Parts: sequence; structure tokens; C-alpha cells
Amino acid sequence: MEGKQNVIVTLTFEFALEIIKYCEGLQENKQYVIANQLLKSGTSIGANIREAQNAESKPDFVHKFKISAKEVEETSYWLELCKFSENYPNTDDLLIKLEHISRIVNKIIITSKQK
Repeated sequence: MEGKQNVIVTLTFEFALEIIKYCEGLQENKQYVIANQLLKSGTSIGANIREAQNAESKPDFVHKFKISAKEVEETSYWLELCKFSENYPNTDDLLIKLEHISRIVNKIIITSKQK
């Protein structure tokens, strides 16, 4: 990633890398259904935020961030399922990072609507 650092772009990219690693572990344990769902939602957060960086308008920008916020919620659901299911690796660190991302995403949505 080149150029000026964008905190939320960087955080969601790093989070996606961690989700990939976590899901690879699930797949090794043949926990494919959860791994596939989590991989899709967990990596989609950053993809939508990256796409928002080239939004056509402010409403388009906000819309893409709202999609990311929905993906945050879905990812949280899958991570919590793993957390409370037997034989799944610990998700506490991922949930903490996701909560941090969620706060920033929601703040950006609120701030962008006010301008």
C-alpha cells in the first residue's frame, strides 16, 4: 500500500490478513462452513472501504461505508459463534480489533453525513 496512510484502510487490510490466517486454521480442521462465511465477510469490510476511497459522490462514499458496517456485524456474528462453540480457536483478539474498526467506521459514517 503506497502513498499517504489512511488509518481505516490500513486497519481493515491488516484485519483481513488476520481473518485469512484464522480461516486457514479452520479449514485445516475441516470447519469449512464457518471458514467460508467468515472469510467472505471479514475481507469484505476492507474491500468496501477501499472502494469508498474512489466514491463518485458523498452519498456513494457513505453507502460503501454502510455496507462495510453491515459486514462488520456479520463478521462479529461468525466470530462470536466460533468463540462460543467447542473446538474452535480463540477469537478474542479478532473481536477486539473488529470493535475498534466498527467504532471508526461508524464515526466516519456519522461525520460524513453531517458535512
